[in-house]
Amino acid sequence: MASLAKMTVGIAGVTGYAGRELLRLLAGHPHVEIASAMASSQSGERSLPGLRRLWDGEVTPFDLDELASRDAVFLALPEEAAAKAVPCLVSRRVRVLDLSGAFRLKDHALRTKWYPHTPDLPVDPVYGLTELQRASLPSAAVVACPGCYPTAALLALAPLARAGLLDGDIVIDAKSGISGAGKSPSERTHFSECHDSISAYGIFGHRHAPEIEQSLGAAVTFVPHLVPLNRGIFETIYARLTRGTSAEQIAEAMAGAYRDAPFVRLLDALPELKYVVNTNFCDIGWRLDQAQASSRIVMVSCLDNLVKGAAGQAVQNFNLMFGIDERAGLLP
Repeated sequence: MASLAKMTVGIAGVTGYAGRELLRLLAGHPHVEIASAMASSQSGERSLPGLRRLWDGEVTPFDLDELASRDAVFLALPEEAAAKAVPCLVSRRVRVLDLSGAFRLKDHALRTKWYPHTPDLPVDPVYGLTELQRASLPSAAVVACPGCYPTAALLALAPLARAGLLDGDIVIDAKSGISGAGKSPSERTHFSECHDSISAYGIFGHRHAPEIEQSLGAAVTFVPHLVPLNRGIFETIYARLTRGTSAEQIAEAMAGAYRDAPFVRLLDALPELKYVVNTNFCDIGWRLDQAQASSRIVMVSCLDNLVKGAAGQAVQNFNLMFGIDERAGLLP
């Protein structure tokens, strides 16, 4: 971008968890003017007391025509609503960052299975895992921002897959805080159902599994769990490596992938969730067992599901789309 003049942005869905986080981050962004902050519908909550003195604007009803007048639009909408809005915005040459899952899957049959309301677009959406798609973002018309579970899994596994070091089963034991289920209440997210408990769900039937497999080019066993925390993603990943893979090869593949990545931290110690909550960092650590004929690796990857797993990654993508320092709005 030739000039660092402020970009006008619209945000739809600011009364949801991810949308509110977007509003918080963009309110402090040095190159953004929040021109529209909308609910996801014509009715609903209009007050955001937690953002007072950070952002004192008005939350307005959803208005597609108003969104289309902005330089860029962030959609933190349910999948069906996003599937309707994105084609209209694309037809009016507005650049879109979609936080829903509507356009993440490239295979038409898979997308129809998991997101049946999603149409084909006249442009190919960029799958916005920032660190792996950096070169594609400046020209992107639509960015399909990844899910929180896939972000943690792929940042850990993709460098090894690209280096040809994975060989065999991959098991992803993933745990999410309650906010990962969204703001709409359900029996599963009721306090008395979640408190003092951990539960597995969606085994062999979670829509994030094909999203992970799409990027890895390999099958995974993905088991998500709901844990009684407000926010955070913590994944323990078990994989086998090609025969003879050394610790040096693993370290080289990981360091090479993230040498210039300000928000991925490779640790000697195993990560802990408390160090990434409320930040845009993804922390990754691993342990290698070479005692077996086929080496085993255990990786731990964690992030904040509402920041690096949603709003923060969307802001990071926005920065690269418009030639802005990718750290803008995300670091003090």
